[in-house]
Amino acid sequence: MDPIAPALSAFLDGLVPPRSAELQAMEERAARTDFPIVGPASGQLCYQIARMIRARRVFELGSGFGYSTAWFARAVQENGGGVVHHVVWDEDLSRQAREHFDRLGYQTIVRYHVGEAVAHLRETPPAFDLIFNDIEKEGYPEALPVIRDKLRPGGVLITDNALWHGRIFDDEDRSPATQGVRAFTRALVRDPGWIVSLVPIRDGLLLAMKR
Repeated sequence: MDPIAPALSAFLDGLVPPRSAELQAMEERAARTDFPIVGPASGQLCYQIARMIRARRVFELGSGFGYSTAWFARAVQENGGGVVHHVVWDEDLSRQAREHFDRLGYQTIVRYHVGEAVAHLRETPPAFDLIFNDIEKEGYPEALPVIRDKLRPGGVLITDNALWHGRIFDDEDRSPATQGVRAFTRALVRDPGWIVSLVPIRDGLLLAMKR
């Protein structure tokens, strides 16, 4: 189930300004190989938020071959420089990301980690301006305390797949991934330490500012 009408998704993507040839090549690759990326509209929103809060330190929990990282790296570069942490389990995905970022000119901005994302966040000194959460969904709830500890007051957490392809609406879906998204969302919105909104774009972006 696609929770967002395809016509609306296409319209939102069409509003995004033209991207660099390298970023468009990454989008084409994702479409060709059916690799999940956040897409242009979500990428533009992530970039806009990072610019609005003048993010200089960004940590991505789950980065794929670097499409979302590229949006954050662009924002950090335009904010005057800083660091974006790219984290994946797979060494080959990390290598591919390096190639993309070399061509995009982000060599001095991106730091690479291969392994379990939350463990790397736990080991990395705080504080971050922005954390992007896109790990395995069953791991969302246990990641939240680590994220809270590493994010500065006024910092922003962006969590992908908050609508989880519509599975959160199916009361009979009790799978660990679906339950993880539900539990994470409940914990975040019920915690007075966060200001939270769910943006129904693509598969849902859950935005939270740490008070």
